[in-house]
Amino acid sequence: MTTETRPAGPRLNEVAPAFDAPTTHGRRSLEDYRGKWLILFSHPADFTPVCTTEFIAFAKRQDEFAALNTELLGLSIDSHYSHIAWVLNIKEKFGVDVRFPIIADLNMAVAQAYGMIQPGASDTAAVRATFIIDPEGVLRAMVYYPMNAGRSVAEIHRLLVALQTADENKCAMPENWTLGDEVIVPTPATPDAALARASEGYNTVDWYFSTRAL
Repeated sequence: MTTETRPAGPRLNEVAPAFDAPTTHGRRSLEDYRGKWLILFSHPADFTPVCTTEFIAFAKRQDEFAALNTELLGLSIDSHYSHIAWVLNIKEKFGVDVRFPIIADLNMAVAQAYGMIQPGASDTAAVRATFIIDPEGVLRAMVYYPMNAGRSVAEIHRLLVALQTADENKCAMPENWTLGDEVIVPTPATPDAALARASEGYNTVDWYFSTRAL
């Protein structure tokens, strides 16, 4: 009986794997993004329909991400010149200017470090993986999509806002939380605190479930 050895991928709430790679905007390293949030996202290939829709969606919302102190960085296992040609094609055919850099990961170094290569899908193409990295270089969220289903850029934006808001307010977010919704108050850690919760002025359903407005 043999056991398959799986490569160690990135892990949440640990420092994201370092990289230094060529992009359409020159070389970029993880350290270049210190002090900013970073959304690093991979796609299977240039000049493919699903990937094109995703890049258009990211490009259209780039200014919204920038307003949240967040940079975008794409990646695929295509050449630098393929990326350039694809960006120009998107501009010509769809009227959308892709202004964020795209890593040319021909040696698959970044893709392997981030677990973007999933053998069940392909050994030579990165799946639709999205990583949210905070200003300290810590990986805060990662989302994987299959080859044949495009990701939701709106959901990635919502998740980023939720992470930033949770950090700022020391709280948690309920399902599908958006700005303006109430947030979840941290659960009491002792029996005495649980007994006192109902009198603390929150919207309390039970001792373990309380919400408040921001």
